[in-house]
Amino acid sequence: MTDLTSSDSAPRRVHLIAVGGSIMHNLALALHRQGAHVTGTDDEIFEPARGRLAAAGLLPSQEGWDPARITPELDAVIVGMHARPDNPELLRAQELGLKVYSFPEYIYEASRDKQRVVIGGSHGKTSITACILHVLRFYGRKFDYAVGAQLAGFDLMVQLTDDAPVIIIEGDEYLSSPVDRRPKFHLYQHHIGVISGISWDHINVFPTEEIYREQFRIFADMTPKSGVLIYDQDDEQTQLIAVPTNPSVTYIGYGPHESVVRDGQTFLLTKKDEEVPIQVFGEHNLRNISAAREVCKQLGIKGKDFYRAVASFPGAARRLELLARGATSVVYKDFAHAPSKLRATAGALKQQFPQRRLVACLELHTFSSLNPDFLPQYAHCFDAPDVAVVYFNPHVLEHKRLPPLPPEAVAAAFQRPDLRVITDSHKLAEFLHAQHWDDTNLLLMSSGTFDGLDLAVLAAKVVGLEAR
Repeated sequence: MTDLTSSDSAPRRVHLIAVGGSIMHNLALALHRQGAHVTGTDDEIFEPARGRLAAAGLLPSQEGWDPARITPELDAVIVGMHARPDNPELLRAQELGLKVYSFPEYIYEASRDKQRVVIGGSHGKTSITACILHVLRFYGRKFDYAVGAQLAGFDLMVQLTDDAPVIIIEGDEYLSSPVDRRPKFHLYQHHIGVISGISWDHINVFPTEEIYREQFRIFADMTPKSGVLIYDQDDEQTQLIAVPTNPSVTYIGYGPHESVVRDGQTFLLTKKDEEVPIQVFGEHNLRNISAAREVCKQLGIKGKDFYRAVASFPGAARRLELLARGATSVVYKDFAHAPSKLRATAGALKQQFPQRRLVACLELHTFSSLNPDFLPQYAHCFDAPDVAVVYFNPHVLEHKRLPPLPPEAVAAAFQRPDLRVITDSHKLAEFLHAQHWDDTNLLLMSSGTFDGLDLAVLAAKVVGLEAR
């Protein structure tokens, strides 16, 4: 599959259905860079995918589906999750008997002859993957990768080459494609697997905690003979499925890396009593670093070399992203939205600056977070901040076809009596701008945009730079 030439030495012809997706357009660019003849379609393409595809000459001439693009000459059709099962191009490909791949199926086919490292877990997998890639690149190692978030220093989120001996894959547990209901990380067939922790999510696909956990048990059981399974040994849910049961598999548990915090700076403590300053912080990141270290050890990176490289690791994009820093305040934005991520991120910032007040604002934006059946999972996950705010837009509920969500029901679910629930973005802005920010930090958590809230202006206000 890594050979992108047909029998007549012509470039392979690959068509991507739903090419505008975050990971799909990166795959299109990676295949184009590798020498394939790439086409793609979608019914809507937004930035940055639109601009990046256009720059490579891969942007469709018009949006929409066109079954005429699906011809017998195609070597492969790759379908993204944005497409529906009745997509006319997908139906045409099936009618012609063409090989139709989901994203994870194609990545597996392209890496059959490589050592596959798959990072799974409900939280932390992007950061662990990013840390591993940073260390490997630091030492000039050859590697391929597939990761769901844009990483600092990497122009693409997917890289496929002929000569890299290993591929590092962020293993999402969400569905593979509209016609393949298996979780993505079941299809990669890992040699080295990581489970960073299990915390129920994607309630629209996995309606119970038991069904969700079962997907990780399947992943753990897929670890092959002489394979390695690395897991968070302190996570209760992970303990239920990652217990050493196969004598042919090496099981490696990890916890948070030993560290010390001084004046808002975290230092890793090594076995040689050395202190290594790092750019990330919080117990969850200390666990992520431990997981990455164990993977790198399996890939031949010695401990002292790992520490030398990890000191310059900037963290993953949108994870505790510093928006502004002042003399007595900092403003961070984080992708956190699930309960476990919320607890870890808010707790990390409070522990890093224990002498400062913490104002934290969470936007409920995903299907799970807005579902009344899932909301009780947030109980006591937002206790760390001194001031806690939850924001959601009622129109999003309508768009996701969810029932109305009374603000008092949200407050009750979090089990924090002083929780402030706001459903108007203008009132949210007024509330935050009215706060006193001396010796106070701000944390904004969302997978959305707070409905267009100007974060730059807000951050400048917090750190006292708005008048400069």
